[in-house]
Amino acid sequence: MDPIYVTGHRNPDTDSIVAAMAYASLCNAMGYREYEAACLGHVSDETQAVLDRFGFKPPRLLTGMHTQIKDLEYDTPPVLSQAVTVGKAWEILLQQQFVRSVPVANEDGTLFGILSRDDVANYNMSQVLSGTLDQVPLFNVLSVLEGEILNAAGENTDVISGEVSIALPQSRENLLFNKRESIVLCGHQPDMIRRALEMNVNCLILCQTEIPKELRDMPTQTCIISTPYDACRAARLIFQSAPVYRMCRTENIIRLHLEDRVDEVKEQVLKFRDAIFPILDENDKVVGVLTRYHLLRPRRKRVVLVDHNEASQSVPGLEEAEILAIIDHHRLADIQTNNPVYVRNEPVGSTNTIIASMFQERGLLPSAGMAGMMAAAILSDTVMFKSPTCTDRDRRMAERMARIANVSLDELGKAIFSSAMDSKSARDLLNTDYKEFHIAGHDLAVAQVTCVDSGGLVERKEEFLKLMRSRAKEKDFSVVILMITDVLLEGSHILYVGKDEIIQQAFNVTPRDNMAFLPRVMSRKKQIIPMLSALWG
Repeated sequence: MDPIYVTGHRNPDTDSIVAAMAYASLCNAMGYREYEAACLGHVSDETQAVLDRFGFKPPRLLTGMHTQIKDLEYDTPPVLSQAVTVGKAWEILLQQQFVRSVPVANEDGTLFGILSRDDVANYNMSQVLSGTLDQVPLFNVLSVLEGEILNAAGENTDVISGEVSIALPQSRENLLFNKRESIVLCGHQPDMIRRALEMNVNCLILCQTEIPKELRDMPTQTCIISTPYDACRAARLIFQSAPVYRMCRTENIIRLHLEDRVDEVKEQVLKFRDAIFPILDENDKVVGVLTRYHLLRPRRKRVVLVDHNEASQSVPGLEEAEILAIIDHHRLADIQTNNPVYVRNEPVGSTNTIIASMFQERGLLPSAGMAGMMAAAILSDTVMFKSPTCTDRDRRMAERMARIANVSLDELGKAIFSSAMDSKSARDLLNTDYKEFHIAGHDLAVAQVTCVDSGGLVERKEEFLKLMRSRAKEKDFSVVILMITDVLLEGSHILYVGKDEIIQQAFNVTPRDNMAFLPRVMSRKKQIIPMLSALWG
């Protein structure tokens, strides 16, 4: 069963990552088992500290939800060895109802070529016209004829070549084999057998007969084989002994890989007339084949979104995925779905408050470790209950999770927000909790750093502004804002790049040197974004 990914937003914070892990745990505990938590970016030091404290590893990193070749229900016909006989290959092709071609692989499993029914038919017709075998392994001949070697010369033979002849009565001299480079098929014809052995033809095939002892003991270089088939059938079968590598196509083959995106290879596949396209894994080994039919109804990846519902904050390729559910506590944004989905959006301070409620509603008790992480996530997103987004439900759920985990909320909160910031680069701090928005025709970004002592970060203002100016120019943003939220001061210093009038009108302050202090402003979601939305209408 393909996994259902549960993922938060890009540049994930603690609430986002823990929410993905908690929701996946909840669904799997209900018996579904295929839910898998994922994250879309670097795990911050704060989040890593929470994970380490409660004994969890970070979720897997998810780089995109684009439909890939591995998501298609491609065919997996047999992969032939180069040495397989034409006869065996034709038998396999007939068994594949919907596949007209099969891949041929090297000994290490990598692709050698493609063998189609047309290739086999063309070979058979050319052999009928030429009537000659060229350097065919003796093992192959024995296989198709169900043959047995009868003499020492045969035991020392590895390949056979020559014009294939059925021995006829001696009175028709013009139809007899008359050169050493011959493969002679005959029945109970002692004169023909003697003639062949005396001429030292390359191979003598005895059809439904035995060789007299005196002829078997004759000194000869001829390989003698017996077969249970009559001469007419043996003459047809022997041409099926050639190895397939001689007739399969090896040039101008479009190779696809499991990780290839369907939207990138679709045009290429439709442009060529090939019946099939081989699919290779990361080691270039053949795993299957693709036809145009498989592109008609691709199987899309499935995803649950937590802690966001905005396309610009979600996983790349989301438009190609199937969204199953959205669990969030932010404003409703621009994500669209093809089908009705389960949506739970509540005005609380943390997504984990909602998911903790879902555990409670389903009568499930999270593990002590999971409950501890959920309590930490609620503390982080509500800034130790000081954020204006915080509700009584957040506080009650955090207290309940703390009791299950047997931890102190006060001690846990101080541990979360007291991590040293001085050792981190300005770029890391800016990207720790960074989100992009589109509001009324304006593109912007708002980052947030939460701490218990903002003095050291404010002193690094010029470092931040330099990065923010570069980001604004690169993405043509109207404004870029960094919130340095101080838990003890219960407010935020904001650094900004953009017009002073935007900050002045949106927040009713007089900024100075690209900076202002906003008392009691702790929430990007409930205080910064709504003010900008009101400003721009």
